[in-house]
Amino acid sequence: MFDPDALPVLRRLIHDRTRSDRKLLDNLCREIRSLTGEVRTIKPRSTTAVSLVASDGGNNKLVFDPFYVQLVRVVDSYGKQLCLDAISPSTDTDALSKAQFNEDGSPKTAIGLMMSDLGVNPPTLSALSHMIPEGKRIREEPDTVSPSWVLVYRDLCEWAVLYERICHRSFATDTLIVRDGLLRSKIFRGELFIAYRRRIEEAIARIFREDRRRVFLVGIAKHSKVLTRYSLAMSIEGIFPPGEACYVRIPREMEAKAYVWPEYARGAETEGKGEAPKFVAGDMYFVRFGPKSGDPVWAVDIFSSQSQHAAEIFGYLLADAIEGFPVPFYPRCLQKAHEYAQVVDFDLEILQDEIFNAVRQLLPENRRDIIEAFRLNSDVSVRRYE
Repeated sequence: MFDPDALPVLRRLIHDRTRSDRKLLDNLCREIRSLTGEVRTIKPRSTTAVSLVASDGGNNKLVFDPFYVQLVRVVDSYGKQLCLDAISPSTDTDALSKAQFNEDGSPKTAIGLMMSDLGVNPPTLSALSHMIPEGKRIREEPDTVSPSWVLVYRDLCEWAVLYERICHRSFATDTLIVRDGLLRSKIFRGELFIAYRRRIEEAIARIFREDRRRVFLVGIAKHSKVLTRYSLAMSIEGIFPPGEACYVRIPREMEAKAYVWPEYARGAETEGKGEAPKFVAGDMYFVRFGPKSGDPVWAVDIFSSQSQHAAEIFGYLLADAIEGFPVPFYPRCLQKAHEYAQVVDFDLEILQDEIFNAVRQLLPENRRDIIEAFRLNSDVSVRRYE
């Protein structure tokens, strides 16, 4: 703890430093003030809202050291399971790549379909993403491989399911598809994400041309560096007046100031002007679905080619967000998808037991009782709370 005599000194230093850095806040307020004339109110509309979401990695880990299994599960807001897999950091990615295709080379999974359509050659996960190690490295140098690649694989599954849903399915009604997270990614190798975006654009245009159905795509983030940077300035300037739900488009220049790597704010509008926009497929907006000044503000990406339909899209989202629970004024379709996708409570206990059972089968018959004893004595410290 600090010495009580030191607290006044620290308090004075903090206040002095804050006063000297006031220009930083003044600059942010000036940037936000420039958006005042661009704020628009949201009028409710109705359509079918579908959400695709990968369950949170923290809920999907099954651990019994040294064994670690990551469950990969993608579920939509109707409870339909769209992807299910189980991998570990030591999984051979060559074998995992082959599992995405049938013996005749045709796609077997959503990832296989996406790789085939994007022309990934060779058709391997490491060729799809530079963040997934080659199988040879996992087999020969497993200790040098970061276990974080299993989360990259999970994200790829979510992007693949989203791709398959739009590009290879039909729509009976106008549909709004909501992704958990912004429409941005750095996990695709080279310019594959540009090809991904273009294929989505072509599919949406084809669906409207052939079926007269409109499909909208948005991504919503609970947390955003851009929103964190400007949230205080927004409150000070009162950029969203109370009374109605509202939104405002965030210029790319303001986005870039919040990111360490400015290319994360280079959108489709920069194609042909220097570095290709390899990571971004959406235009960012700040949105408040509630009518009060204290209601939460979210960062939302609208698919770049649909940005001109922002008023319509946010009208659809408003109707869903008003019913948001337990998170207020957050799209209910996303929250329902999370509820369906989570692996928790009794389900988690059952799967965790399977880890113990699988390890037991690895041991000789006369040594399997060790597992039961280990489970009973694994964390005796918790008994102090009983």
